Amino acid sequence: MSGRRGLRGLPANLLVAGRRCLVVGAGRVAARKIETLLDLDAEVVVVATRVGPEVQAWADAGRLELHHRAFRPEDLDGVWLVVTATDDPATNRAVHAAGEVRRVWVNAADDPAHCSFTLLSLVRRGDIVVAIGTNGRSPALAAYLRERIAAELGSEYEGVLELCSQVREELRAAGRSSEDARWRDAFAAGLVDLVRAGRLAEARELLARCL
Repeated sequence: MSGRRGLRGLPANLLVAGRRCLVVGAGRVAARKIETLLDLDAEVVVVATRVGPEVQAWADAGRLELHHRAFRPEDLDGVWLVVTATDDPATNRAVHAAGEVRRVWVNAADDPAHCSFTLLSLVRRGDIVVAIGTNGRSPALAAYLRERIAAELGSEYEGVLELCSQVREELRAAGRSSEDARWRDAFAAGLVDLVRAGRLAEARELLARCL
């Protein structure tokens, strides 16, 4: 366990939209990383000696910039974040070293020794994000927990979030502190169940009584 203390970090939500992000590698693993960055509206650049069909299709569609060659340290110039997804340890080392010099965020898939940040396993429901990590000790357990949480966190929670957000803004507009409100009382009284059943008016009434 002590050998993993270096992987303990500060969880954060990196806002990559509009930022230039480099992915080194273009195989199956790299494609998953690229797809996430594309979904988050990052400006994606890919450097790879071998290119899989999915990545090539994105390049052909103009969704990313593709360079079919080996990595060069200068590829990190002007880049905000880089993900390495190759099976070549030498490439991982080279990318990490270049990132350290340029103070660029670097993640190497399944190679924590060459990371300046690690990626957590995520469950997303609209604007609700739950992140699970094991400090690199068991990706399988992280994946299992993600599946369990995803099964529990139904789509109704998006409706709960929308309602709570609306009521929070109403409290603030009325000059009341939303931090002092008794939100937990509303959840304990069945707020989620009401939203799940589509009884939104009753859910709002419950919030009004509790807050």
